Amino acid sequence: MAPTTFSDAKHWLRTARTITEALPFMRRYAGRTFVIKYGGHAMGDPDLARVFASDIVLLRQVGIHPVVVHGGGPQIGEMLERLKIKSQFVDGLRVTDAASVEIVEMVLSGMINKQIVTAINAAGGTAIGISGKDGGLIQATKVRRTVRDPESNIEKILDLGFVGEPRQINPQVLTALEQSGMIPVIAPIGVGPAGETFNINADTVAGAIAGALGAARLLLLTDVIGVLDKDGKLLSELSVEDVRALRADGTISGGMIPKLETCLSAVQQGVDAAVILDGRVPHALLLEIFTDRGIGTLIRRV
Repeated sequence: MAPTTFSDAKHWLRTARTITEALPFMRRYAGRTFVIKYGGHAMGDPDLARVFASDIVLLRQVGIHPVVVHGGGPQIGEMLERLKIKSQFVDGLRVTDAASVEIVEMVLSGMINKQIVTAINAAGGTAIGISGKDGGLIQATKVRRTVRDPESNIEKILDLGFVGEPRQINPQVLTALEQSGMIPVIAPIGVGPAGETFNINADTVAGAIAGALGAARLLLLTDVIGVLDKDGKLLSELSVEDVRALRADGTISGGMIPKLETCLSAVQQGVDAAVILDGRVPHALLLEIFTDRGIGTLIRRV
């Protein structure tokens, strides 16, 4: 259909220019794997969820292999509260007892995982939902935290219950799905040496999977625009050395520290680059991947 007004013509020209600018990036990343951690506000907003699903399908259509790892902390909290099960956090990790871990698995592997799979399939993709327990994808070990008693100055080990961290990733499970044209959607649940179920931080899982797959990108969708300097301005690109310096001088603090530790671990395992970006921005993935500057903070080895 031909444009009917000058304004229409300008719109279509901008659209054509955008597609042309994206073409080199499509060629560069064709056949490569992108691991995307999906969570935060974007996952709770129905409109953003639909946009995210369509963007994932588009990545697959242009030859990129997306692997989605999702969180679900707020939904878990709501379900525990509804069932009157108390929970507490230590260093950002939910203390997970035997009763809680059953709820965690139900919410992550059941409700949330299938919602994402359904959205991607509705957008024209072929997604399949799994957890780290399927095919032995994520072998996990128990997380322990050492705390120092402020009065006695004695260190003690704090038991977080069924909270784990990845010990080994079986990439063959995901490779088989990718070769079949499927989009893996992974709930961050791992299995222990005795068959225990472990709740694992989704950022940590995404980083471990990206490293095991030799991914081109690890993308962490968050509720902030990226890493900011002391004046509150976005730092668009950082090296490993930059991150360490910014942490040492206090520029990086709080919840950004574990995210950046995940990014550093991923690039040190061979991931080309890791990105922290704002999942609240519609089409954040496409803007980051298919434009020169991107919209988040990119971390490289050098």
